This record gives sequence, structure tokens and C-alpha cells, in this order.
Amino acid sequence: MIILYKVFLQNTLFLVFPMFNQEIPTVGISKSELYLLLARQVSALFDGESDFIANAANLSSLLFYSLTDVNWVGFYLTKGNGLVLGPFQGRVACVRIALGKGVCGTAASERKTLIVGNVHEFVGHIACDSASNSEIVVPLINDGTVIGVLDIDSPLFGRFDEEDREGLEKIVRIFLEKSEV
Repeated sequence: MIILYKVFLQNTLFLVFPMFNQEIPTVGISKSELYLLLARQVSALFDGESDFIANAANLSSLLFYSLTDVNWVGFYLTKGNGLVLGPFQGRVACVRIALGKGVCGTAASERKTLIVGNVHEFVGHIACDSASNSEIVVPLINDGTVIGVLDIDSPLFGRFDEEDREGLEKIVRIFLEKSEV
């Protein structure tokens, strides 16, 4: 069965085929509309699939190819007293990050989304890719436990804002609801 979603935004019809790697159009729509489309696509993409790693891999790819001006999208998963690299899109990354260290470890230990407009000014920043200048990290919290983080980097300074936080937190909630943790 082919799933097709018809989505109208600003009087424009977008056809979304969630299982055919169709990129979401990003020209001419607002950031909030983009995140609405992404949330719908994520929900459809995970229908019938609950494997956490498979869903994390697909989510990192979807975000990497749908968001503008990003150079790394991926997951770090909690293991012991730190975070270990999970599925991602982008250049080779740091494998282990201690809780409380760097943007990812700090977001995990503080249990809140962090938006960093200039990573070079973040005390303790871990430079996995020297091209990254801003970052947003959303903790993955399941039943009160931080099980990892979603990390997105950009080569632009100040790339991320509150609309990104709200949109990505909603997408992470859908991801966690649809995935077996």
C-alpha cells in the first residue's frame, strides 16, 4: 500500500510520500510549517516500525536532508556514565562524551534542550567538527530517564532558535512514542 499525504500550507499543495525518500520542500514555508510537515512525516515513517535504532537512523537522515544549513544530525545514547555515538548523518564524530561535558553531555545532565549560538564560546565545548559554529541538543527522556540526546550542528552562527526547539522537541516526542526503548 502506498501512503500519500496531501498537506496544504499557504494555499500550496504538498504531496508527501513518506516511504520514498521524498524531501520536504523548504522554500517558501515558515519554520513552524516545516516542523509541522516534519512531525507528520516522522509519524508516518515510523508507522509499523518500532525498532529504536532503525527509527533513530531514519530520523537523523530525514532531518539532515530536510533542515537547511546543518552539517551534522545524530544521536548520542546513554551508556554507563556517558553518551556513546549512535546513528547519525555527517562527518565522522566523537564516539564518547562524558555526562556534563560539552553541549551534549550538559543537555543530558541538565535534562533540557540547549541552544548554543556560538559553540566556540561554550565553556567545555567538544569540537568534533571544526566547521560547526552553532548547535541544538534535545535530550531523549523516557519514563524520567535520559536515554540519550538528539544533536544537530550548523556551520552558521545563531542557526537555531525557539522555533527549532519547539519543533524538534515535538519530533523527539513522536520518535520516543513510536520506538521501543
